[in-house]
Amino acid sequence: MNLLGVTLFLVASLLAGIGMGAPQYRIYENSLENIERLKNLKPGELAEELSGQFEGDMILTEEQYLDITRRNGMVQEQYRWPDNVVYYEIDDEFFNEDQVEYILRAMRIIESVTCIKYRPRDPDNPAFIRIHGDGSGCSATVGHIGSAQNLKLQPYPLDSGCFRLGTIVHELIHGLGFRHMQSTYNRDDYVEIVWDNIQPGSENNFLLYGPDRVSNFGAEYDYGSVMHYSSTAFSINGQKTIVALKETDLKMGQRDGMSEKDIFKINRMYNCFEKN
Repeated sequence: MNLLGVTLFLVASLLAGIGMGAPQYRIYENSLENIERLKNLKPGELAEELSGQFEGDMILTEEQYLDITRRNGMVQEQYRWPDNVVYYEIDDEFFNEDQVEYILRAMRIIESVTCIKYRPRDPDNPAFIRIHGDGSGCSATVGHIGSAQNLKLQPYPLDSGCFRLGTIVHELIHGLGFRHMQSTYNRDDYVEIVWDNIQPGSENNFLLYGPDRVSNFGAEYDYGSVMHYSSTAFSINGQKTIVALKETDLKMGQRDGMSEKDIFKINRMYNCFEKN
């Protein structure tokens, strides 16, 4: 992390600490290079990979970050939304009617195949996702935090940048508590990370989590997950940084929609099968 990023993190921590029990977040300023690339995305580039947060688009609390770096965390149910209800507030200062409808459409897609329910913010409940478009790129807090948390979508025309429907779904799934597919504990059996092709300083975006911190909920590795990086994520030279080790017709980094395994894992995590 550069000096500016550290400064911003400390400021965010101090501001967060003003509220009683408010979590401290690791929020980094995006690089000027990424900001410029976000203005003119090339075919195949994913806005969420250029958003400057942990692994590109994940906003972690200090507790979550230390859980990762100390390597002593457990898979914790506290990050799951109680009663499978996710409260949200869309800040329409940043979005037009079509963009708001796209956000709601992404929620309905998740609702249609799981037992998750999205509901407008309840004034009596301090825990909700604030969906806004302030800043560059797209990112989301991971899991239920217990207070106000963020999901950022830089306004783009529909079907581009952060307003690809699959990208909105991707960020909403982060909000449910899921991390990236290629960070799972058994990824080295399925993909090779080509470290020489990764931008210097971006290596931490390819951390490997142990089974004590993430779960695949009994599903096999999913090249076609909407939570998977693209094959050239964080590349310094345009060459692949992630290479499949098994033959597959699935596209890594697809944002057309959730895979069957994505749907299965959400349902397993939130015990939807037992409730139907």
